[in-house]
Order: sequence, then C-alpha cells, then structure tokens
Amino acid sequence: MTSYGQCLDLLSNPPGRKPDFNSFSAERYAAIVKYKTAFYSFCLPVRLAMFMSNWSDMKVHSDAEKILLKMGHFFQVQDDYLDCFGDPEKIGKIGTDIEDGKCCWPIITALHNSTPLQRKQLQDYYGLHNNEAVAKVKAIYRELNIESLYREYEDNTYNEICQLINEITLSSNLPTNIFYGFLSKIHRRSK
Repeated sequence: MTSYGQCLDLLSNPPGRKPDFNSFSAERYAAIVKYKTAFYSFCLPVRLAMFMSNWSDMKVHSDAEKILLKMGHFFQVQDDYLDCFGDPEKIGKIGTDIEDGKCCWPIITALHNSTPLQRKQLQDYYGLHNNEAVAKVKAIYRELNIESLYREYEDNTYNEICQLINEITLSSNLPTNIFYGFLSKIHRRSK
C-alpha cells in the first residue's frame, strides 16, 4: 500500500518536470495520503497490536481502521503545513515541498481558493528550486490565508475525529483511550 501511495505521489510530479496542476486534486491528495502515510503510520501498528492481543474480529478491525485512516490523513495535512509554515528549529528540517513541487495540502488548498491570476503565478513558481520562487508561492499562500484555513481545518478535523471515536467505540467496544492517546500526540503539534 505504501508503494502504491509513493507511486501516486511520484506520478503527481514526475522528476525533471514542472508539476501539472491538472493532476493536483483533493481526491488525488487523499489517495496519496491514505496509501503513503495513513496505513503504515496508523493502521498497521494498531491493527498488529489488536491481532497480537487476539482481537481478530474483522468488523472491529474495520471500525478501528476508519478512525485511524482519518487520523493518518490529519497527520499528513499537519506535516504538509509544517513543511511550509513550521519553524525549522522545531521540526528539525527546512521544508522543501514547494521546491520539490509536491502534491501537498497547502498547494491543493491554494489552487482550490485561487483566482486565475494567482493560479497562473503558482504554476509559474511552484516546483522551482530558488528562494525567490518559494517566497512568491508563500506570498500567495498569505494572500489566500492558508494558515487560517489550516487552523480551521485542524479544529474541524479534530472535532470530527473525536465524534468518530465516540460513535465507533460505543458500538464496537473498542477502548477510546487507544485513539485519544494517538490523537493527543498529534493534535496541535509543532514538529
């Protein structure tokens, strides 16, 4: 699954070419995130622990996976946001998603909210390896209030995940503390 997600990611921006924004969609991004991040980072460890604990009811595994996939998506959106807006001292790296032309949450959100002129400018500067181009992309992100949109997304998604945890654990007898434990580690993270 991770290889499939990696392949989708690479197909969104083939090496040596400018990104094709026609392939940058919320659906494509969701598929990349689901397969590249959510399964191995969230579903795999929890489901393995469930199997190791002799919890083999596939309905319960399916219920857990619904929560964990949503959490994995949330985590990747945070990672994409931090790549662009995070403090390199805190996150331990300088983000390069803009230079690398990645299909990531800030650009997907910017393209969804941009004017035709802003979209043209993003197309011109996104995926170039120079500081001036990165600064121009970030300036458009500021014009589009991407940071505020992220904060709104973060709050809404946190609430959706909490609601999902409560609904699913009530009907499946999964312990809520497993999911809230994960959620507490990623909610409002800065690295």
